[in-house]
Amino acid sequence: MTQAQKCRVLIVEDEAAISILMEDMLSNLGIEIVGPASRLDPALQLAREADLDAAIVDINIGGVQSYPVADVLCSRGIPVIFATGYGSSVLPERFKSCPILQKPFDQHRFSEILHTALDESPCEIAVV
Repeated sequence: MTQAQKCRVLIVEDEAAISILMEDMLSNLGIEIVGPASRLDPALQLAREADLDAAIVDINIGGVQSYPVADVLCSRGIPVIFATGYGSSVLPERFKSCPILQKPFDQHRFSEILHTALDESPCEIAVV
């Protein structure tokens, strides 16, 4: 029997404290962290090139919208979770099916959304 691979999740977040919190929560779930990226260009490069199972993307990074990052991820079939304090009303129609991680969030909600996003992925995520 082969062991499942660790899930790899990209973090796109420009606020250091929130990024560190997400990193801690991902580590608690046994997930490998990709990034974090706090600016659009590095986020786009990771979205295009990194081996990923999912991504958590802040809608506003460095004063610009991160939708180009989400477009790249979606075109690759990588689940996108939007992290925002704005709510789902700001999402363009093409992203209405993406889950929202409403800021502030806790470990339970974070874990719940990740489990749902990674439900069909072959990678392994810890149960919390």
